[in-house]
Amino acid sequence: MTTEQDRTRTSEGEREVPGTTATRRTPTRRGLGDPATRGRTTIADGVVEKIAGMAARDVVGVSAMGSGFSRTFGAVRDRVPGGAKSVTRGVKAEVGEVQTALDLEIVVDYGVSIIEVARAVRENVIASVERMTGLEVVEVNIAVSDVQLPEEEEEEIEPRIQ
Repeated sequence: MTTEQDRTRTSEGEREVPGTTATRRTPTRRGLGDPATRGRTTIADGVVEKIAGMAARDVVGVSAMGSGFSRTFGAVRDRVPGGAKSVTRGVKAEVGEVQTALDLEIVVDYGVSIIEVARAVRENVIASVERMTGLEVVEVNIAVSDVQLPEEEEEEIEPRIQ
């Protein structure tokens, strides 16, 4: 059994343990508060745009994202070797310190309820962005720019090389 006299403290919060040459580091609190509040975290607009784009694409009834021009330009870029598919196409985010607002442009499948798809997109985007970033989503504006017809899907699959 060791007594209080057998233990010695060093100046930096280390405790010498009798009979060993090792010292243990004891945590020292300097009164700065919760470590999670020390410093700032900033989230770029592009990060929120990617999260929102992925969440919107997960909703059944969303055929594509973006306007006709951006989809055409994206299709060309996707065919270039090394060109990655843009998950931010059709998504614009404005990110503040604690809040964000989003504008989405979507294409829906023919025959689905546009109101229901928009509601589901809004819910999924808000849940994903708030869960992953901690930001409050104040609004998600959705513009439906087109309807994907069944025969258009088949035409896009066919190669256009003659």
